[in-house]
Amino acid sequence: MLEMPPFELTMQGEVSLWEDTFTGVKRYQAEEHDRRCVVELWLTFTKLAEAPPIIGVRERTSCNPTLCHLHSSLGRVEGRERERERGGGGGGGGGGAKGSVSTTVARYIDRTYDLLSSPSTAEALSRVAAVFEVVRAGVLVPLLKVAVVLCLIMSVMLVIEKLSMAIIALYVKVFRRTPEKIYKWAPLSQDPELGSLSHPMVLIQIPMFNEREVYQISIGAVCKLVWPHDRLIIQVLDDSTDLSTRELVQEECQKWSNKGRNIHYISRDNRNGYKAGAMKEAMDLDYVKKCDYVAIFDADHEPPPDFLLRAIPFLMHNSDIALVQARWKFVNANECIMTRIQEMSLNYHFKMEQQSGSSTMAFFGFNGTAGVWRIQAINEAEGWKERTTVEDMDLAVRASLQGWKFVYIGDLKVKSELPSSYKAYRYQQHRWSCGPANLFKKMTIDIIMAKKVSLLKKLFLLYNFFFARRIISHNVTFLFYCIVIPFSSFFPEVIIPKWGVFYIPTVITILNSIGTPRSLHLIIIWIFFENVMSLHRCKAVFIGLFEAGRVNEWVVTEKLGKALKTKQVSTAAKRSPNKFWQRCLFLELGMAVVLLICALYNFIYRSNQYFIFIFPLSLSYFLMGFGFVGTHIPAAKAIIIQNITFNLLS
Repeated sequence: MLEMPPFELTMQGEVSLWEDTFTGVKRYQAEEHDRRCVVELWLTFTKLAEAPPIIGVRERTSCNPTLCHLHSSLGRVEGRERERERGGGGGGGGGGAKGSVSTTVARYIDRTYDLLSSPSTAEALSRVAAVFEVVRAGVLVPLLKVAVVLCLIMSVMLVIEKLSMAIIALYVKVFRRTPEKIYKWAPLSQDPELGSLSHPMVLIQIPMFNEREVYQISIGAVCKLVWPHDRLIIQVLDDSTDLSTRELVQEECQKWSNKGRNIHYISRDNRNGYKAGAMKEAMDLDYVKKCDYVAIFDADHEPPPDFLLRAIPFLMHNSDIALVQARWKFVNANECIMTRIQEMSLNYHFKMEQQSGSSTMAFFGFNGTAGVWRIQAINEAEGWKERTTVEDMDLAVRASLQGWKFVYIGDLKVKSELPSSYKAYRYQQHRWSCGPANLFKKMTIDIIMAKKVSLLKKLFLLYNFFFARRIISHNVTFLFYCIVIPFSSFFPEVIIPKWGVFYIPTVITILNSIGTPRSLHLIIIWIFFENVMSLHRCKAVFIGLFEAGRVNEWVVTEKLGKALKTKQVSTAAKRSPNKFWQRCLFLELGMAVVLLICALYNFIYRSNQYFIFIFPLSLSYFLMGFGFVGTHIPAAKAIIIQNITFNLLS
């Protein structure tokens, strides 16, 4: 029998643990065959392992003969249990199983505890912590401080740019500096002797690609324009790959041709150059040479009947004007919250950016539709080029470098459709953000070397038009508000001034919202929606600058026309349940998780209360990542819509 060895401890509780352990060993020796002793012995040893850390378990067992015997006894118990398991288990039934599990768990707990409490593991962890502290202090903190400074500088640049545009737009509105007062404009007079010859020859181009749902809108509206039919040539440039859509478009053209319209259906067996390639090839046709001007409308755009009567006089009476741009009016702005938010952003674009550019520098980016060009200016600028996905902006910049002027007419509105699905909107924003960045890279030298424009206009193009509005605005929104501010929660050394976190964003938000007063109550939703979209815009900017994989990706924005307003689609939607997992966007969900961690850390450990902004921002990423924004049309419903559209047209 074992005897209680003399061993002196400094803590009362640990003496009792030694006594309990010794008692457990003696019980095992008296009733060695009883499996329940194994459980009690393991519990006693586990209790010993949880004793106050005077010395580690390994040190205790190595310096005390009783504990050494305890370890060896426990090892013998485990060996006998394994032998009994191999021999069929014997008697004991459920008790034997319990004893086997207990000894196995005890063995793994003992080994894990020894591993974690060993000097080598502790030393390794301490080394990792020391290295991290060095990297944190020497790399992460300085890097984040530099990022804060750069973001603050970009924020100041952006707010100055937006304030200047707002002041110019306010001046134009207050003093009614309309284009008719700045430039010569007079309505076209009817001359009985000249008849229709008093009107110049106008070419209208309608580029489209698989526009089954909306092709009738633009073709019908163009054919109803108030203009002599013999002075108007219409080109429908159909690059559709769907043969049934081609047939429908061709039938629509034939219908209006039978009514006396000079309309031409033009299709290609390829999509070289996409929209720019189609318009470029159509401009080379012989009958185009007798036209003076060309108006361009996308398939979902519906110009008012007096569009040409209001736009063409600017070109006729001002020989230095190359482009007349109209404003967009959105027919589906009330379809969902996402379309309401888009309306706010695009209204700001037209009322501030286009208006200020037209009033100061006589330059702005062509919107690709709802505009009339002087064909001479297009030819001098070397025509359409398909080197980027923003062929409209490309042509505008090149024409401006030739000395031509542009005019924006804010009260001439052309109906159009906003993308109502988040997927379509993401593709559109990628093209609108990637293309300008890529064009900026390709045209910087051309702008600097241009000889027909002033130094002031060169600075306007390089800084205001490209750098501030197309590069800085997208980068600062994502990097500052979605990366720097949330991650500063982990670094108390990084201090962001209140004016950068609160005042500048407030000013920018107010300036963006005044263009759409009816949606002021949606301003908070607009803030978080735009922050989520800044992820894709910022990514697209860098793709454009570095000409990465998707730099020339052209995805036609999905348009639904009037099909979604039919009762059949609503019924079909109920019959075609949407698969939830198909709507998940893992990039947004990943950002949502990261921001949630930042928000929780800020809430628990920091006092700057950034979590008030980071929590809802994380929620916004979650909602958009799970597809709870806009309308969602699965493939089955898209087929149903196409069939409904075909039936409606039949």
